[in-house]
Amino acid sequence: MLVSYEWLKQYVDIEDLSAEEVAEKLTRSGVEVDFIHDMNKGVTGVVVGHILTCEQHPDADKLSLCTVDIGEEETVQIVCGANNVAEGQYVPVAKVGAVLPGNFKIKKSKLRGETSHGMICSLKELGFEAKVTPKEFADGIYVFPSVIEPGSDAIEYMRLYDKVMELDLTPNRADCLSMLGVAYEMAAILGRDVNLIDESVVRGEEQASDYVSVNVKDDATDACPYYGATMIQNVKIAPSPTWLQTYLMASGVRPVNNVVDVTNFVLIEYGQPLHAFDFNRFGSNEVLVRKAGEGETIVTLDGETRTLSTDHLVITNGQQPVALAGVMGGADSEVQDDTTSILLEAAYFDAPTVRRASRDLGIRSDSSVRFEKGVDPKRVPAAADRAARLIAELAGGTVLQGPVAYDELNVEPKPLDISLQAINRSLGTDLDEDTVEAIFKNLQFAFKGDENGWTVYIPTRRQDIMIEADIIEEVARLYGYDQIPTTLPDVSSTTGGLSVAQSVKRAAKQYLETVGVAEAVTYSLTSPAVDDTFDTVAKGENEARAQVAMPMSEDRSTLRTTVLPHLLEAVRYNRNRQLHNVALYEMSSVFTGESASPSKQPTETRSLAGVFTGLWHENSWQREKKPVDFFVVKGIFEGMIQEMGLTERVTYTAGRHKGMHPGRTATVYLDGENIGYIGQVHPQVEKEWGLKQVYAFECNLSLLIDAASNSEPVRYIPIPRYPAIQRDVALVVDENTTALELKEAIYARSSNLLKDVSLFDVYEGENLAEGKKSLAFSLVYRDPEKTLTDDEVKQEHEQIIAGLETDLGATLRTE
Repeated sequence: MLVSYEWLKQYVDIEDLSAEEVAEKLTRSGVEVDFIHDMNKGVTGVVVGHILTCEQHPDADKLSLCTVDIGEEETVQIVCGANNVAEGQYVPVAKVGAVLPGNFKIKKSKLRGETSHGMICSLKELGFEAKVTPKEFADGIYVFPSVIEPGSDAIEYMRLYDKVMELDLTPNRADCLSMLGVAYEMAAILGRDVNLIDESVVRGEEQASDYVSVNVKDDATDACPYYGATMIQNVKIAPSPTWLQTYLMASGVRPVNNVVDVTNFVLIEYGQPLHAFDFNRFGSNEVLVRKAGEGETIVTLDGETRTLSTDHLVITNGQQPVALAGVMGGADSEVQDDTTSILLEAAYFDAPTVRRASRDLGIRSDSSVRFEKGVDPKRVPAAADRAARLIAELAGGTVLQGPVAYDELNVEPKPLDISLQAINRSLGTDLDEDTVEAIFKNLQFAFKGDENGWTVYIPTRRQDIMIEADIIEEVARLYGYDQIPTTLPDVSSTTGGLSVAQSVKRAAKQYLETVGVAEAVTYSLTSPAVDDTFDTVAKGENEARAQVAMPMSEDRSTLRTTVLPHLLEAVRYNRNRQLHNVALYEMSSVFTGESASPSKQPTETRSLAGVFTGLWHENSWQREKKPVDFFVVKGIFEGMIQEMGLTERVTYTAGRHKGMHPGRTATVYLDGENIGYIGQVHPQVEKEWGLKQVYAFECNLSLLIDAASNSEPVRYIPIPRYPAIQRDVALVVDENTTALELKEAIYARSSNLLKDVSLFDVYEGENLAEGKKSLAFSLVYRDPEKTLTDDEVKQEHEQIIAGLETDLGATLRTE
């Protein structure tokens, strides 16, 4: 919405405020002003000139020599190239020394041998945009429509000193889509009166009902509760006066003629769309409002043929559509230069009906925008009277007695109850009754009060106010948001941070993504056949599947108990698109339980799963390729466990699990409890899925989170100042003895000097007795307080070996 500062001054006293100050106050009250456009683009020295003579330039066919009276003692000669320049015109003239937009300075010059003392200007040369320039002046100079004293200040006469505020309105503030609506807003902010417009009309003796009738069909009464037709005869179509043209151009509207310009002027002034029909081209004496027929057509003012449906509302002459209600008029009955009788439409159309037609037909007009957002029902006939008065003044028409109207429109103000306690409670203020009542008066809201509060009568122009909270918002706006006290909530504050569960999940995600595993998100619903491929990692008394009561399909009929099948689907999807190296993980929920009914919800467990296939590492320069295998996946899993701080509590043993390779799968234990598995997918499963060499893991993330919450927090240990000493030892033990058992026994027999134990070799074969194997470990010793001597390390090392022989029957390997 573009709001002219000079136009706004006619309705509310803002002489003591600049356009910038008005914009600031509007913005602070909630009506945002995006930008202020200055109509004067640097123009100076432009006056009104009267062309006394206009002759063709002797040496140029497209130039004219004009003698122009510019209010000085002597006339001046100006060479003009406009094709519409003529003798007798009153035009804007930039004198010698004048400045036009772009700092273009006018100088005395010679054109084809003739001296030119100035320039006769077009609207574009004065800074007006081409889209608002009247079509007859688009390619030529501007001609004033009336006689003006030569030498008068054209800048003053054309209001180039005006400033235009561009409002960025929220959808609920349809009242500010008019000059009067903005005036009411400014009056409320400043506590001043609105200067109401004289809408009285001098009417002729004849009755409009003798010329036209108005009917609304029964199925269209909800969409059109009011339709008024005003008859105006003996009009003379001509250009509008300059004041009307400049107001329209400032508002972004192109002037057309005095009748059409008046309807556009009132549209902007009242926010009420109007339409003027040429009554002699209307086609009958009947106005009939009805729903359009399916496939019915109309040629609109833009020359396009529109095909309508039964959802659209049309204005007809009893037979043919002459206008699309609330959107656009028809081309056959538009006002033209020979129009003498006007049928002026002022109606109230239902917002959804107009919105539907505008959307379906792709027409977005100033009228449709206002009807869609809601016009003031009380202002409809008033807008018609205002327009009729202006047409009578500017076009010399006679307004007949009337209007002829169909009227079932409710224009009663809406009552809303509000209390002082509710206002203060919502705003956190301590307002008194006098302050609140003063705000109601400034808003021009009628009210009556009692001991319980007020009943406020909301005027029809404010259709956005519907509930108690809306009134509270109005009080807040007018009281001033900056005056509302600022208080902090009276609650205890806590330091922000991640929960244990969040920390564990974030650590796992960061680690997996750092080593090159991408996150996948898959569907929680599956089929029993697919879900039965692998073991579930969920724990509970009942590990049955939860069925969906009303599944979309058999493929989505149950809640999953394992994540791996869906990750295999993702691998297959990538492999089918020639992406052979795939590494994916997913943190998601699995569900167990017999029923998904409201009385017995399934148990939800957090699961963490990953799948890997193809090459894990490839170095083309060194021709080195590392395919994914069991130890790659186990190493990734162990690294993730280490990030969670659970390395000492997680162990692994060979195991058998459904859907996994029996010889290449390990069971994962947390404090001795089975929480998942790592290994290769069974070759038969790989074949069924069309895959090769896929490795996977899945574990119960909920149990890992619980364990991490009970574990000791990770503590920083300074980098050692003293060197470590390493000793390697190869031990022969029974083949059933695991490396983990041996490693735990080494730690049990050591003192605080032993810092690390790592397995680096396993041997079974020649030079070993049957049923025996050799495990080689590297032991690292360090004292944080001093440098160890060989004797101290030797004593510690021998003590450990002796203890291993006693505990596990381990002996040193000598061969």
